Amino acid sequence: MKSQSLIVALLAALAIHAATVPSSAQQVSNSDPQTQAEQRALFLRGAQLWPVYCNTCHNARPGAEFSPAEWRMIMMHMRTQANLPANDARAVLEYLRSSR
Repeated sequence: MKSQSLIVALLAALAIHAATVPSSAQQVSNSDPQTQAEQRALFLRGAQLWPVYCNTCHNARPGAEFSPAEWRMIMMHMRTQANLPANDARAVLEYLRSSR
């Protein structure tokens, strides 16, 4: 029962957050090659960490299941719950956002 309440609260927060985040804030310019290389490295690191962290407690969700804004909100919650280091959480988030 407690987990259902937590899920409902999380989904409500996701809906509110997704409605308030402008779509232009979600996009990163692809014109800078260094940025692209950094994003690629972060994506690859996230792909390695995603099954390690997420499958520890539950079935990992595919990246296409949620929007990038929803993944940001979920990762904020899961970073606290799983005690994820900031760099690892950033890598997993980049992987999930980019694998849509």
